[in-house]
Amino acid sequence: MRAKSVSITELPPSPDAERHSRMIKYAIAQGIRVLCIVAVFFVHGWWVLIPAAGAVFLPYFAVVAANNVRRGGSTVVQRPGAIVPVAPSPSNGRQA
Repeated sequence: MRAKSVSITELPPSPDAERHSRMIKYAIAQGIRVLCIVAVFFVHGWWVLIPAAGAVFLPYFAVVAANNVRRGGSTVVQRPGAIVPVAPSPSNGRQA
């Protein structure tokens, strides 16, 4: 049974690209938190609980989302030498 070849498009993103993506998600969540804090001063009545809850709980979810690292490993990436079969060198009749 031959192993399935994995193309370069199936590889996970580079660590820098993944880190950048997580930083963007964290910044967006913190931006929403700032909007919630500002909204607390302008919303009246029991409605103030909604932005207050967002301001309190969003940091937790932002950190969890930012620390969520995708771990590959379910697929085995073959090196180029393993894909192309290498023929053994001829022995030329010599023995060591």
